[in-house]
Amino acid sequence: MTMDAATDTFVSHRNLLFTIAYEMLGSAADAEDVLQETWLRWVGVDHATVENDRAYLVRIVTRQALGRLRTLGRRKESYVGSWLPEPLLTTPDVAEDVELADSVSMAMMLVLETLTPTERAVFVLRDVFDVDYDEIATAVGKNPAAVRQIAHRARSHVAARRPREVVTQAASREALAAFQRATETGDLQALLDLLAPDVVFLGDGGGVKQAVPRPVVGSSKVARMILGGLLKVTGWSMEPAQVNGCPALVVRFGGELDTVIAVRVEDGRISGLYAVRNPAKLSHMTEETSLRR
Repeated sequence: MTMDAATDTFVSHRNLLFTIAYEMLGSAADAEDVLQETWLRWVGVDHATVENDRAYLVRIVTRQALGRLRTLGRRKESYVGSWLPEPLLTTPDVAEDVELADSVSMAMMLVLETLTPTERAVFVLRDVFDVDYDEIATAVGKNPAAVRQIAHRARSHVAARRPREVVTQAASREALAAFQRATETGDLQALLDLLAPDVVFLGDGGGVKQAVPRPVVGSSKVARMILGGLLKVTGWSMEPAQVNGCPALVVRFGGELDTVIAVRVEDGRISGLYAVRNPAKLSHMTEETSLRR
C-alpha cells in the first residue's frame, strides 16, 4: 500500500476511530491525540500483511485508547470538582442513529465512567460497534472466553445504572424547552414540577470557572440553586443545541459561550442535569463533529 493509499484508508475510517476513542475516554482532546498515535502506527505497518484494514485500525485505536484511559484516570484523581465528559456539538445525522446517540449521551458516558478500562473497551466495542469477540480479544490482550465474561459483567453493570428507557429526541426537547422557560421566567414552581424528586445536578468548572464542588441532590435544592445563581447575573441567554447526538442547552454570557447543559430524562421529568463550564472542554462546541459506527 502506498502512502497515499494508507492515508485514504485512514481518512475513510477516521470518524469511526474518533468515535471509539471518544466513547472510551470521554475526552475529545484525548481522542484526537489517540487518533494521531494511531495514524503514526498505521503508516509504519507492513500493509501487505493486513487482511482487514478496518479491524486493524480498530485494534490500534483501542490499544492506544486503553493506555490513554489509564493516564486519564490518574488526572481525574486530582481534578477540581466533578469531572464530566467533554461535550460535542454533533452533526444532525448522529441523532438519527438512535443507538449511537444513546451511547454518546452525557448520561450514558457517565455510566461508562464507572467501568474499569478493559470493561469499558469491551462494552464499547461489542455493544456499540458490534465487533466480534475474537477481534476484541486481540485488541485488549485477552482470550475470547475472558472477553465474553468481561462483556457480560460490563453489560450487567451498565444495565443497572443506565436510564430504564431510551427517551425520544422529542421528549428530551420538550423537557429542555420547559426547563428553559422556567429558568428564563424565574418560575420556581414550574421548575420544581419538571425536576424529578431525586434529581442530581453535576457541575464541571475544572477549577477555572465557578461550579458546585460536589453533586447537588433533590428538586428543591437544585431548583433554588439554579434560579438563585441566575438572578445574581445579567446578560445571559440560553439556546437549544444538539450535543452528543441529543438535545441540550447552551448558555451564553455577554454573547460568549459559557456553559453546556445536558440532561437525563426519565418518566417525563429531568433526573440528571450536567453543566460543563470548564473552558478547556468547550472547544468542540464551535463546529459540528461527525460520529460514526
